[in-house]
Amino acid sequence: MKFNFLKIFIGKKNKNKNNSTKINITRKPKIGLVLSGGGTRGMAHLGALKAFEENNIKFDYVAGTSIGAIIGAFYCSQKFSVNQMIEMSKVIKIKDIKTSKIPFMPSKTDKMEQILIDHLGDIDIKQLNLPFAVVAVDMVSGEEVVFNEGRLSKVVTGSCAVPGIFSCVQYEKMNLADGGLSNNIPADVLKLLGCDYVVSIDLNFKRGQGTDSLKTVDLLWAALRILMKSNATKGKLYSDIIIEPHLSDFKSTKLDKLDDMINEGYRATMSKIIDIKNLLDPNKVKRRNIKIKEHKKQFKEDKLIDIDEEIDLFDKDL
Repeated sequence: MKFNFLKIFIGKKNKNKNNSTKINITRKPKIGLVLSGGGTRGMAHLGALKAFEENNIKFDYVAGTSIGAIIGAFYCSQKFSVNQMIEMSKVIKIKDIKTSKIPFMPSKTDKMEQILIDHLGDIDIKQLNLPFAVVAVDMVSGEEVVFNEGRLSKVVTGSCAVPGIFSCVQYEKMNLADGGLSNNIPADVLKLLGCDYVVSIDLNFKRGQGTDSLKTVDLLWAALRILMKSNATKGKLYSDIIIEPHLSDFKSTKLDKLDDMINEGYRATMSKIIDIKNLLDPNKVKRRNIKIKEHKKQFKEDKLIDIDEEIDLFDKDL
């Protein structure tokens, strides 16, 4: 994994006998939220955010991939209530985002980028009111890139640029494409950024489904689903709580059942709300040992460094 513009703070090593590392926490645990990709099924994220808002659950860090990057950008701006976000989503149509109606002729991301600028401003990610990380793939190097700074409208649209549907977004000598190609549930990113616990919303927990069709388009989508299944497994391993809305009845390219998707996201989140509240209470949760496997990478002092051994992650303020 290649981290661009991502800075990790490393503390002293203190390994136990099992060669794993412990996070010693005497403060309130830091909780991260992952908003996964999933096309228009991402409207279920709004239902989840509504449940969090009603229960006064706040997160310290958010990471988003694809549609999760768009929802995450609005959420982290803290300029809008969830109900306002829902109302805005009802106004936007597919034609307001896509520029091409010709099959296999990718749309430009200009319209999507302008929507972000109109509502959030042409700002840097660091100007958001809640820390935010965006996951994309650089098609030049073939590596995953994570941004916690940089031009918001560019990196978010890059994270949404599904090959064949949207053109790549050119940014800082990279050609950015959909982050779901490499990390659809970027829980590992939040753990590397110092979150003690991560709550992930998986919009497509039944991914990996094939097809009995021989049509080229159906086969391409099936291949993509199969490809993304393995990288989603990694995200689940790094997640402490996984919210899984049942969205298989909804198409990832249609907005005609928006209210139903929002309601399902709300239902799935409310079913885990007690578990999430327990994470916020340090008296109810035992600290977990976190083992960071070798070959993780950090971006430190503007140099990419390979870490070939297990490391302890500490917050900047510890």
